[in-house]
Parts: sequence; structure tokens; C-alpha cells
Amino acid sequence: MKTININLLSFAILSVVLTGCPSKSEIEFPINAIDNESTTFLDGAQFTSGIEGPAVDKNNNLYVVNFGSEGTIGKIDQDGMVSTFLTLPNGSVGNGIRFYNSNMFIADYKGHNIFKASKEGVIEVYAHNPTMNQPNDLAVSHYGQLFCSDPNWNEKTGKIWTVSPENQILVELKSGLGTTNGIELSPNDKYLYVNESNTLQVKRFEIDWNTNPITLSEPTTIHEFTDGGVDGMRCDEAGNIYIARITSQEVAILSPNGLLIKTVKLIGSNPTNVAFGGLDGKTVYVTVKDTKNIEKFRSYAPGRSFSIQ
Repeated sequence: MKTININLLSFAILSVVLTGCPSKSEIEFPINAIDNESTTFLDGAQFTSGIEGPAVDKNNNLYVVNFGSEGTIGKIDQDGMVSTFLTLPNGSVGNGIRFYNSNMFIADYKGHNIFKASKEGVIEVYAHNPTMNQPNDLAVSHYGQLFCSDPNWNEKTGKIWTVSPENQILVELKSGLGTTNGIELSPNDKYLYVNESNTLQVKRFEIDWNTNPITLSEPTTIHEFTDGGVDGMRCDEAGNIYIARITSQEVAILSPNGLLIKTVKLIGSNPTNVAFGGLDGKTVYVTVKDTKNIEKFRSYAPGRSFSIQ
């Protein structure tokens, strides 16, 4: 396979981060620098089939929802030891997790909440809106602005919400979309990426940060899969998008403009989400529904969120 030298790779990464636009060298993505297959991270099925999340804190601890039973969040330390970090209140069940300034934010799809938890596990309702369908996955900007996908699985529709750190009020940004699921920001916070489970499309919105509240452009479909499924996703620092392809036994990697540049084969068949971690931010953890376990592989670039944990 064709690879590129370090100088060309550095130029490619810089051009994507600064402009959000692909360069010629995007086509020459260093695929040999990413594992072709995953390995098992933990032994046994210690989570439920609702295994999701995941997210890594500044101390390289991995957090995943539904450890042992629904409504919990498990913590996996650097030695691979798993424990219950916290239990959500009032029958709530978590889905997506993100970190910002050492605080954990959790999408509660049962209670229409976004929770905030301190590193000590003290939890509070950060934002609540009873009109939401089901808070699903979260993304967070470098300034602490949260974005939330909100699917209606029965109607095959979805919305996008946002929460400002100044007022902690959920504001509806977009409606009338497909079944919104995975959600992520570009490294420069210019674009919001959202995938739709019913259409298998990955859509990109440009964010206008100068309006109050912020607004999104009309979407551009940058990729459409022809089979399988899509679920949670993350960007690396070069702007490439890593998508858990639930039912497809793989993580797909897209360029910032939607070019499919690599797939990583998994052990389990139903990946639900991905997160970057490890000491250098280049280990990709994958939560897998059918095995109720976590897998991992190595990438060539750290995750975007590695710098804003």
C-alpha cells in the first residue's frame, strides 16, 4: 500500500485542521499506520447489551455505561481494573459520555437529561427538556458548548440540540432530520458531523458561532453507506471521522470531506461507539453490543477530544 513521508503527512494534517478542506494528500492517508483489526481490551462480558459511552478522562481512565446493570457507569483504570464509578438517579440510563475540564457529561435517554458529574462522582442535572425524544450521543466544543443527537426511532426522525455553558438551557438547533445518532465536531469547531441510522448518511453542518443562540447551516451529505448501520463516532486531530458501524463488524474511517479511507475489522459484530485514549491519545476503544465487551486498536493520530478532557 502507498504511504506518505512525515513532512507530507504533517502538511496534510495541518491543512485539514486549519481549513477543514481536503488536500491531495488526503487520498494518500497513511493506512498502514492504523491497525487492520482490533483486539479484546477486557476479559468476559462485564457490561450489559446497552454498553455505550465511552470516554476517557485526563488520567487515562475509560468510562462506559451499563457496567453490570443498566443505569450505572463503569470505570476502567490503566491496569484494566473495572469498578462502578456511579449509578444514575431515578431510573435514568446513560448513553453518550463526554469530558470537558475534568467534568463528565452524560446523555440520559430515559430521563431527558444531560447530567454533569465531578471527578469524585458527584452528579447533578446539567440540562433537562421533557420534549426531547431520547438524548443519545454528545459532542463538546473547545469552549464547553454541548451538542446532543436526539433520535425518534419509531418515526425515523431526529433533532439536534445544544447547551451553552453560560445558561445550561437545551436549545433545539435542527429538526426534521433522519434518525440522528452519532455526533462529533471537527478539530477547529467549524463543523458539526451527525449520522442518521435510517438513511446511513453522514451529514456536515457549518456552525455560526456569531449568532445567539448559535445556528447551523443546511446539511451537506458527505457520505452515504450502502448497507449495515451507523452509530457513535469521533474525530481524530487530523479531522478524520471514526464511525462505529453497528451490524457491520467494523469501524469505518472517513476523511473530513467524507472519503472512505479505511475500515478496521472487529471481533464482535455490533459496535456501538468509539473513544480515543491511551497515554498518547492514539488508542481507539470500541464498545461492542453483542459481546458486551470493549475492543481496541491503534490509530496514527490522537483523538480530537484528547486536548479538551
